Amino acid sequence: MARDKAERKTPKEPGRLKQMVQVFNMTRRYDKSVVLWMVLALVLPIVVSIVLALLLSAGNGFIIALWIIAGVLTGALIALIVLGRRAERAAYSQIEGQPGAVGAVLKSGLRRGWTGSEMPVAVSPRTQDAVYRAVGKGGIVLIGEGPRSRVKRMLDDEQRNIRRILPNVQINTLTVGKDDESVRLHQVPKKLRSYKKTLSRAEIFAVNNRLSSLSRNTAGLGIPKGIDPTRVRSQRPR
Repeated sequence: MARDKAERKTPKEPGRLKQMVQVFNMTRRYDKSVVLWMVLALVLPIVVSIVLALLLSAGNGFIIALWIIAGVLTGALIALIVLGRRAERAAYSQIEGQPGAVGAVLKSGLRRGWTGSEMPVAVSPRTQDAVYRAVGKGGIVLIGEGPRSRVKRMLDDEQRNIRRILPNVQINTLTVGKDDESVRLHQVPKKLRSYKKTLSRAEIFAVNNRLSSLSRNTAGLGIPKGIDPTRVRSQRPR
């Protein structure tokens, strides 16, 4: 009986529409232009569909209605895509600069063909700078979290370690930060996709297995296991 009451008191997950409203409100708080982009994404396909309907329907009202409906559906879909992209960027902006932020991107932001661990492969206990590793069709990418001037040596050391066991695999390096030569946190997935394909799916699997021998125990070094950007609560304005 008590168990049934406890189950009834368990809060339900918000519905899909309510989740979308929450995402929109969070995004608008950090990205004022999201409303404009969503309106443009919705209106432009509708305008195009109306123009095409008038030009191609020969005055048939049914065909005109179909064109307009298609434009509305297309606009709504594009607007949702815009909201998703802007929401992701807004969420990453809230954790940018925090230890473990790159791990959050590698955990939840990578597209198909890339794998990465939310745990760093090298950490500086003094500065909290870290190096993360991603493997995909573009080869191996070492990602430094921290000022480039500090993490460059860590990236070079990790690159030498990999060269010992995988001398023929392409290794790229990048740093995440606000330096001129670094990329911003939200740009990491796009940067990974920009690398030229050098590995097949089978080779990616083999490289991952070989790299497992280089795994390091970074537990207890002050690096959070991962920040989930989709669960970051927006700060209330003071």
